[in-house]
Amino acid sequence: TVFAQVSLHTQQEDKAAPPPPPATWDAYAKKSEENTGVISMIDLLIADLDKEMTEATTEEKNSQKDYEELMADSAEKRTTDTKNLADKTAAKADLEADLVESEAELKAGQKELMATLKYIQSLHSECDWLVKYFDVRKEARTGEIDSLVKAKAVLSGADYSLLQTSRRGYLRH
Repeated sequence: TVFAQVSLHTQQEDKAAPPPPPATWDAYAKKSEENTGVISMIDLLIADLDKEMTEATTEEKNSQKDYEELMADSAEKRTTDTKNLADKTAAKADLEADLVESEAELKAGQKELMATLKYIQSLHSECDWLVKYFDVRKEARTGEIDSLVKAKAVLSGADYSLLQTSRRGYLRH
């Protein structure tokens, strides 16, 4: 009996058509307004990215060029500085050699000056003695000259035995 009821029930349902399915999507249609807004934004983003990439590439090339110029200038400056340093080192060595030579000449000149001063001092001592005893020696020489004149006269035949001669005296006051 249950089987008969299920069978009957399925037969009655077969006669009526099932209801149509609910509407979910429409048929495919291209949406022009909504799609063009998004696509134009994507196109704008692509254009901006292309522009930024071009600018970045140009900036990179300029930076690379500046870097290469800087490196070339630095290398040239380094070469110039090295040459200047070598020249100045050579000049310093020459000046130091001249200084050593000048110091040696100065020492030799000082030794020669000391020897000359010592010689002048010895000459001065001799001259001081001559100046000190000049008057005494002058008197003695004058006396010797007078004595020689008298001796010559005696030898010539003159007689001075009774004649008194006054002796000149050189007194200093």
